[in-house]
Amino acid sequence: MSRKLQSEILLRNADHILTMDDDRRELSRADVLIRDGIIADIGQGLGGAGEVIEASGCVITPGLVNTHHHLYQSLTRAVPGAQDAQLFGWLQRLYPIWARFTPEHIFVSAQIGLAELALSGCSLSSDHLYLYPNGARLEDTIAAAEEIGLRFHPTRGAMSIGNSDGGLPPDALVEREADILQDCIRVVDAFHDPKDGSMCRVGIAPCSPFSVSRDLMREAALLARDKGVMLHTHLAENGEDIAYSLEKFGCRPGQYAEDLGWVGRDVWHAHCVKLSPEEIALFAATRTGVAHCPCSNCRLGSGIAPLRAMRDAGVPVGLGVDGSASNDAGNLIVEARQAMLLQRVAHGGDAMSAREALEIATRGGADMLGRSDCGRLMPGKRADIALWDVSGISAAGSWDPAALLLAGPTAVRDLFVEGRAVVRDGQMQTVDLAPLIARANQLARGLAETL
Repeated sequence: MSRKLQSEILLRNADHILTMDDDRRELSRADVLIRDGIIADIGQGLGGAGEVIEASGCVITPGLVNTHHHLYQSLTRAVPGAQDAQLFGWLQRLYPIWARFTPEHIFVSAQIGLAELALSGCSLSSDHLYLYPNGARLEDTIAAAEEIGLRFHPTRGAMSIGNSDGGLPPDALVEREADILQDCIRVVDAFHDPKDGSMCRVGIAPCSPFSVSRDLMREAALLARDKGVMLHTHLAENGEDIAYSLEKFGCRPGQYAEDLGWVGRDVWHAHCVKLSPEEIALFAATRTGVAHCPCSNCRLGSGIAPLRAMRDAGVPVGLGVDGSASNDAGNLIVEARQAMLLQRVAHGGDAMSAREALEIATRGGADMLGRSDCGRLMPGKRADIALWDVSGISAAGSWDPAALLLAGPTAVRDLFVEGRAVVRDGQMQTVDLAPLIARANQLARGLAETL
């Protein structure tokens, strides 16, 4: 399918534009002019010499930003035996299945996950790939992102402590630490692009404190800073996680992270459901980021993350859908709504507004990933733009269609990434979904039949 870049596109006469710019401006009956993949202008009555797309009946937002995912898990949704388990039991059920993955499983699963994200308005996604069975490599996911057309932040994850050494994963899925570090160097050198407008930035991401050694955590931090790339891992995900840290390391996860150099603007941790007030203060002081994954946290019974406290303290926060084996979906606008609702459950009906949750899902995630060129609609920023059709039944009767998370669609009408149409009229433009879905289902059935 065509991915030709239009040199100029005018999105005309949108009902509402939520810019998420520095002043959080909201415009009515306004236009967005895209030129060469960049936002050229925003305002009323704009003209353009290129394609004109009518946006009447739509709310326009920045493309959403997904800060934590395991794309390979899209082939293991709703697996019996893992549907009602907590984190550690869930992992032990799924590890043997994932050990049978091939590079094709990784590639197809990533395509499915990224297409699902695109249809939910996501223009930039990170990914945490921490297992490499049967010859799989990080570039299997990078190739998938190039085909789908999303801006991509893959991270080279790893596990090095298997069952025989007291870790959680089976020995077949762990790697030698020297090999891990060498491959981190390889993928950063081959694929990381630090420039504004980059379509691919690579991070370094040992899986978790219970699957790698102290030495690997420390060496990974040193390597990432030498290479100028970001660091990512799981932290303080549930009560089991906290108990493991206290037993094995004699401290809470936040202290463990600080001791090993895992705090700072170049670090973001996934989940952080069980952060203490002292750990929140540490993350705020060091500007350490958190990827909040509310649906996965609910699915695994991990708890409600202290998002309100983190935001109030100044911790950089973005949203993540997490893997489809622990979420069973990859819809980022639904994730933003869930984040808002959980804070209201925990702290009252005024704890988080629809607009604040949407800001976390756009500008918040982009800033946490070091992407000030994305996540907001401003002249000079990248043209990553979502159009939401609010003329349908989901928003019928809404007095404030711009409050998308209260009453609005959960799928985009149009999505542009770097000025390219990835979704138009609710349909993927970069891949043919029907054969892709058929192949994904065939691969999933093959995995199930070999149990």
